[in-house]
Amino acid sequence: MKNLKYLYISLGLLAFTACNDPEDVDLDPEVISEELPALTAGSADFSNYVSLGNSLTAGFTDGALFQASQTLSMPNLLSQKFSLAGGGSFTQPLTSDNIGGLALAGTRIQSPRLVFGGAGPVPLEDLIGDVTVTTDIALNNPTGPFNNLGVPGAKSFHLLAPGYGNIANVQLGLANPYFVRMTGSTPDVSVLQMAVAQAPSFFSLWIGNNDVLGYATTGGDGTNPITPVSGAPGVGFDGSYGALIATLTAGGAQGVVANIPNVTDVPHFTTVPHNPLDPTNPDFGNQIATLNGIFGQLNQVYAFLGVPERSIEFSTTAASEVVIRDETLTDLSAQIAGVLSASPTFPAFVQSFGLPAEAAPLVAGLLGNTYGQTREATADDLFVLPSSAIIGTVNVESVGALMEAGLPQTLAGQFSVEGISLPLEDKWVLIPSEQAEIAAATEAFNQIIAATANQAGLALVDANTLLNQLANGGITSGDFTLTSSLVTGSAFSLDGIHPTARGYALLANEFMKAIDATYGSNFEASGNLLNVGDYPTNYPATLQ
Repeated sequence: MKNLKYLYISLGLLAFTACNDPEDVDLDPEVISEELPALTAGSADFSNYVSLGNSLTAGFTDGALFQASQTLSMPNLLSQKFSLAGGGSFTQPLTSDNIGGLALAGTRIQSPRLVFGGAGPVPLEDLIGDVTVTTDIALNNPTGPFNNLGVPGAKSFHLLAPGYGNIANVQLGLANPYFVRMTGSTPDVSVLQMAVAQAPSFFSLWIGNNDVLGYATTGGDGTNPITPVSGAPGVGFDGSYGALIATLTAGGAQGVVANIPNVTDVPHFTTVPHNPLDPTNPDFGNQIATLNGIFGQLNQVYAFLGVPERSIEFSTTAASEVVIRDETLTDLSAQIAGVLSASPTFPAFVQSFGLPAEAAPLVAGLLGNTYGQTREATADDLFVLPSSAIIGTVNVESVGALMEAGLPQTLAGQFSVEGISLPLEDKWVLIPSEQAEIAAATEAFNQIIAATANQAGLALVDANTLLNQLANGGITSGDFTLTSSLVTGSAFSLDGIHPTARGYALLANEFMKAIDATYGSNFEASGNLLNVGDYPTNYPATLQ
């Protein structure tokens, strides 16, 4: 079976124009304008604004952090409006280029940004060739202090952690290379300590997304667990978030915070369909009869074991579902192997693959181990965006393992096609039970955020509702409607998680509205919200 790829994202490029016929134009209109009130900060003091958070605060977009994205980060956009109402300067830890990515003493440790390749997101180097990542955390870190303390990848408890920006801890997995760029001569200082040292008059805090997002982007496979809801500062979400707010407000600082959106609504989890296998693709379509013959044997075993719902069959007339491993299913590996080994017709089935009849116990065991916890995907399963590049490809590690077990290379390859003959592993898919875990944690975290913010008298942005609106019909701002569709929706960048510059502008407006409601400022009433149409939805590959 060939190295296959089935998923294609077809995107139409639409150009909208507007025109008026001459007779529709009033050459002498009566201009009526309403005079807007002057901008006021109300009771807010923006003189020294500091922002804390993760990648959403840093300006991360298209899978990377780079100068253009940082310039249009949400806190920097806010600072420009704050400057009109008594705000001071705002310094960011700018990267060295518009390529994106990070290096450590010349060795690349983070990849460059994604770009639009005509049909979907592709790595920058796919279009312009090899590039050198020049933002090197061992060679050219900027000098602070920094008003923007957004650290891509940070969870709530990371903002309290000493040594989180110490370069000596990076290769141990205990430090964040983006924070290394900020710590300078104080490598063991925490993000919170750096913020408080600047005595901010006003702060923004948007943290907690990664406390659930890391679990989601790894398919809930357990390698990046959800942060415990309860626990001491530095351990549980409630203790960590409470400590952040208490410390930030201890000196009288005002601020605005945001809650956590339901991360499974972002295009990173909603773009890849559960049924991407196209029978009109000759590389797949020509294999359907053989595949159904193999799975027909297995389906009889499923029926005998009382689990016919696990049957696998590919359609010749419609798109078919991928095959996934579901760890919540009872593991029937031993039972499958036992039934196949006891079947008098199984040796002949094994011989049809060119193997001797004596290999029947081996093949029975391999089939049992492979399909003991598998099923076809349903519309309730969510697939991470990188799975689009995996589905239909041959898993080399699986080929090697099957060859070591005694199968010839060709046959080992046929049984190693991701999502078809080899069930997709947990890291590629969020099954409903994992989605429920994420939803429960998000709700608990948001209750903590709301209660803590209300008690401290802080402005609160409901980012959860905002994302829900984007995912269900979109949000109209000025002349533009933003949705959560990848590429065409304008709100989310090519990584399917982080906003575009236009999305960040939309968020900045929501932050200003929340500040208006709490502190009596009038960014919205005075006409000082951002025009989202002034901000791009993508960056060209030539931007360097």
